[in-house]
Amino acid sequence: MIVLVLNSGSSSVKYQVFNTDKKQVLAKGQVERIGMSGAVLTHKPYDRETVRLSGEILDHKMAIEYVLSILLSKNHGVIKDRSEIDAVGHRVVHGGEAFSKSVLINEEVMRELRRCIDYAPLHNPPNLKGINAASALLPGVPQVGVFDTAFHQSMPNYAYIYGLPYALYKRHGIRRYGFHGTSHRYVSERALELTGLSGENSRIITCHLGNGCSAAAIKNGKSIDTSMGFTPLEGLLMGTRSGDMDPAIILQIMGKEELTMNDATTLLNKHSGLQGISGVSSDMREIEEEYESSKRARLAHDIFTYRLKKYIGAYAAALGGLDVLVFTGGIGENSELVRRNSVSGLEFMGIELDEEKNSAKEPRERAIHKDDSKVQVYVIPTNEELVIALDTHRIVEEMKN
Repeated sequence: MIVLVLNSGSSSVKYQVFNTDKKQVLAKGQVERIGMSGAVLTHKPYDRETVRLSGEILDHKMAIEYVLSILLSKNHGVIKDRSEIDAVGHRVVHGGEAFSKSVLINEEVMRELRRCIDYAPLHNPPNLKGINAASALLPGVPQVGVFDTAFHQSMPNYAYIYGLPYALYKRHGIRRYGFHGTSHRYVSERALELTGLSGENSRIITCHLGNGCSAAAIKNGKSIDTSMGFTPLEGLLMGTRSGDMDPAIILQIMGKEELTMNDATTLLNKHSGLQGISGVSSDMREIEEEYESSKRARLAHDIFTYRLKKYIGAYAAALGGLDVLVFTGGIGENSELVRRNSVSGLEFMGIELDEEKNSAKEPRERAIHKDDSKVQVYVIPTNEELVIALDTHRIVEEMKN
């Protein structure tokens, strides 16, 4: 089955084309600066060099039209006709409480997704634009929604209800939803394959560390807790997001600095985290370059790893022990210093890193624990697009039957 995977952002569309029978990526790329001057499509077929094309791309429908055109291109394409695309899988950020798994998109699903806009006003609208555009350009082709929030719908209510009046949950859906669910699901399932553990008797902590960061406690294959909350702002320190903080702080700052709600949202989401503390960068690579010479860069790094260590300890307690710890995402996969510092002192829990394995660059997927470590520790590159493609394949096959 040929599946087109789309991830539609506010001014971008990322895509991959899979042969799901072979689990092979035929092509991938992205359209950037949609609706702006200097829009660019970057395209990489699996067997040829990357190409970049510029053009006037006014909206998401035009962007996906560009994608389809280059997929059909004689020089750069990987299919000969649009009819070869059997299905389209869409990344959807927020599915609320309505979706605990991936679904075939129909009018009822679209109505529910529109209701979820309040929960993710920056993400769900462009996700919906991508779905509408793909449906118009590929009429009759099944469309499947795969949700960032779905994997975490298995959390018990005592893990997702906040200490607010319960009526606010009932009226407005104020609760922990969690995000990065597709990534947490993929790497936890891959960890089971690598370790040979049974999905019915396993305790795994997954740490997705990139510009956005989250940890998840996964028991017997199901998420029982996760660090991101009602929005992706809660939890770990991130590139530009504050993570956990006393909610009274923002009320104090809004009063002292005369900030509007939009100002405060921008402060917490765009100017905080590693960027705000270090004054150097939101990029962990640049912070680590300044680790020895800049006190603030070192402080930002230390806060980042300290908070991660606390979550690892807390989730081990929630799980009743720990079998496997997984690092993924750009930082999780590439920063040996983050991995080392975030588990330093956790030897009492049975986590013991092998320094040589931790500092190795290859293979990208590898065990990094000592041979006699009670807890197995892995670096596992995430592959959310493959999850979306395989879920899409499965749902379309079920629809046929």
